[in-house]
Amino acid sequence: MKKLLNITALLMLALTIASCEQEILPQNGYATKDQVAEAPGAYANAVNAITSTLTGEFIYGGSSNYPYDLGWPALNLERDIMGQDIVYVYQNWYSYWYEMTYLGPAYRICQMPWTFYFKWIKSCNEVISMATDEEGNVPADLAYGVGIAYAVRAWLYTEMAQMYSQKTYTVDKSSVSVPIVTESTALEDLAHNPRATHEQMFAFILSDLDKAEQYLAGYKRPNLETPDVSVAYGLKARAYLLMGEWENARTYAKKAQAGYRILSADEYTDWENGFNNQNNPSWMFAVQYKTSDPQIQNNDADSSWGSMMYMEISPETSACGYAANYGQPFIIDRHLYDTMPATDIRKKCYVDFAIDDLAGDAKLAALAAYTKYPSWLVNAAAAVSGERKDKVGGFQLKFRTAGGDAGRANQYVGFVGAVPLMRVEEMYLIEAEAAGRLNESEGISLLTAFAKQRDPEFEYGNHTENYGSVPAGDFINEIWWQRRVELWGEGFATFDIKRLQKGVIRNYPNTNHISNYRFVEQTTPDWMNFCIVQTETNYNFDCTNNPDPSKASPADDPMVTSF
Repeated sequence: MKKLLNITALLMLALTIASCEQEILPQNGYATKDQVAEAPGAYANAVNAITSTLTGEFIYGGSSNYPYDLGWPALNLERDIMGQDIVYVYQNWYSYWYEMTYLGPAYRICQMPWTFYFKWIKSCNEVISMATDEEGNVPADLAYGVGIAYAVRAWLYTEMAQMYSQKTYTVDKSSVSVPIVTESTALEDLAHNPRATHEQMFAFILSDLDKAEQYLAGYKRPNLETPDVSVAYGLKARAYLLMGEWENARTYAKKAQAGYRILSADEYTDWENGFNNQNNPSWMFAVQYKTSDPQIQNNDADSSWGSMMYMEISPETSACGYAANYGQPFIIDRHLYDTMPATDIRKKCYVDFAIDDLAGDAKLAALAAYTKYPSWLVNAAAAVSGERKDKVGGFQLKFRTAGGDAGRANQYVGFVGAVPLMRVEEMYLIEAEAAGRLNESEGISLLTAFAKQRDPEFEYGNHTENYGSVPAGDFINEIWWQRRVELWGEGFATFDIKRLQKGVIRNYPNTNHISNYRFVEQTTPDWMNFCIVQTETNYNFDCTNNPDPSKASPADDPMVTSF
């Protein structure tokens, strides 16, 4: 049931290759510049397509019945639950990534991210091809679309470079990631397109971002769903951080901050607009669900980010939502929660585990500190099966239901929210880390200034847990802790574990991780090295693959009592 039949794989590959032939070769799939001129809306539509499907459109399965087929936000969740900071309390749609099973190249779970990323890359390639002549020139009136395409393509390859590589750039820049497919890749090259090394990949990414800076200069975007030059700066900061080029990482992180500010405590914990609304001073790049999206219109809107993450949806008028009403919320790791001081405003986004010791009116009164609808959280906990049944501790309310009272009463309104792809807070943390790699005292100063905006009583040195056996100084652990807390649920967990060469610890006293999946990995686990789908390696003869990273069998690893 979970494994692809050979004939299915062959048919899928045939369709993929046929599609790639059309998508890569201008004469077979791209509109010419003359055709663009004759159909003025064609180019704008192609540019819009770069980001309009990031919320899903059932790109992978073609069916509304797969609630992990919701675009980039699904990849966000899948990567995050491979670590320790999110607990998936009921094993269902996302269980493969939490359990580390069926991750090998012959399974449909491996096909999904490959399908997503290369579908989006195809959209970028199409726009670049449409607007660029044989000499590489781009008309001024088409430059904005090309800039968007280069920025998004660089972002997508940056993510894949982290997902599919077995070693990081700073450990081994000759380690391979994925094959590069551009607007000029020839058909005959597809069967012999080896995986790019980190050195090749990041040279390509930085080249794309150089062009994005050039073509997006002066561009005024209509909303955060399309990148502007500040996003190109932010993507460069990410790339240089991964490369260990600290001076450049610091420079571009600083440039990216212009025009934005860090969310205030009230904004971060806002009960109405908390992490569901792009109209704030911090977000730099986002995806936005729309009422017309198939993820909202079909399957009771349950194949959407809101269904997975929004806890406040009425059980009386709606009774929909995997998190709120189907017993499948994503909750915070207890150890991470316990390391947050009470004075840190971010702790208010997660229900105190001590409330599970209360009952009746006392429990409802305690939950009223987190929501206007405490009985809804009790109802959500009652819907959970297994060992976390009736437990509200760790429920997250960082991501709030959109649309106010109307949204909480109707998922077709409430799940139409925004999801951040880049926030300025990340740029401040990149700046602090890069500065600290060069001069630790400067990094500590920048980190302390940032942290005090979240915890007025912050003192440097309080969060120095060192997961894993790889030596790291206190400063790196402080950075990692701040990133884990600040960016929880935003898709950075696996990337940071790999980049900082950390381990994964789920088995500790009072753990809230699910029995049989309380893994303890003192070094970065192999399961964070995604496999390339088997159909690619079958027909791209120069494409190698990573070993199957699936866990052989579920079991609780020995408990860690001090970390």
